[in-house]
Amino acid sequence: MSSSDLMVRFHLPGLRYNFPLNMFWISLLETYPEYFRENIEIASIFGSFPFSLWNGGRLIINDQCDADFVKTVVKSINDKGIPVRYTFTNPVLEKEDLDDPFCNFCMKAADNGMNEVLVFSPILEEYIKKNYPSYKIDSTTCKEIKDENDLNAELAKDYKYVVLDYNLNNRWDMIERLSDPGRLEVLVNAVCVPACPRRGEHYRYIGEMERKIAANRKLPPEKQERIEDHWSCEYGEYNNLYTIKDYNTFVSPEMIYNEYLPRGINNFKIEGRTANLFSLIETYCYFMIKPEHAGKVRILLLNNLASAKIITVNKPRPTVFKP
Repeated sequence: MSSSDLMVRFHLPGLRYNFPLNMFWISLLETYPEYFRENIEIASIFGSFPFSLWNGGRLIINDQCDADFVKTVVKSINDKGIPVRYTFTNPVLEKEDLDDPFCNFCMKAADNGMNEVLVFSPILEEYIKKNYPSYKIDSTTCKEIKDENDLNAELAKDYKYVVLDYNLNNRWDMIERLSDPGRLEVLVNAVCVPACPRRGEHYRYIGEMERKIAANRKLPPEKQERIEDHWSCEYGEYNNLYTIKDYNTFVSPEMIYNEYLPRGINNFKIEGRTANLFSLIETYCYFMIKPEHAGKVRILLLNNLASAKIITVNKPRPTVFKP
């Protein structure tokens, strides 16, 4: 198969807060395919439902999804022929965490042979293979695999995809030496600075906070441990699409079509599960929409989100004139 025949498969963030946007986006691709760049396909919607102890990568507190919401989201996405991919990448899980009732409910709700799980913890991976064998398992970028031999060893395992450490983006010499680059998935918009020294620490911090949140839920308020819900980081905390374009880890649409596809790599991940909605719309348009149609797509999306009351446009309140 030539590179021109490969679909450009994007994995989009968000099963909770971005669910309305992602469903609008899927509908937009169905209705106006001419607005999109060549061969665009939605490969999965990834994330987790709060509160999931197994969740990793992004911290969400003070939120809980009920059973009906979980089932509705899974069915809505699957009905479009698109997998749900759980980001169960908490790196500090212990064996007693495997019995978590909500995470197991989420697994059962999507246990239809169509869906996937991103994993970090070996004990969770083994548990899923034993108890939910219908799931495809993907290896997360949270593992921070930077050594070529270690990456080849990861590709030799039975993962569906291996998400590349963002520091190896655009390393064509190394990528071409890999045993199976076609099973790589590339994170195109990592907001961390290249070689961020705190990235792994951040993943562990999120995992530890998840455990504390789970413990607090079993305690009265006066005995609960304080949760730090904000991770302060000097390495790209306030970055966005337009502040990361000069990073050597950034992947542009031109690189996708001119560099990755010819090498047989066609899976691309957009991060942003807890991103600002307007920033995420900009990111989606940048990577997937033809530039000449980007403006009309932004307006179309914003109008749809406003009509659905996902965003609210306030008007001035009337007052009484008093001279």
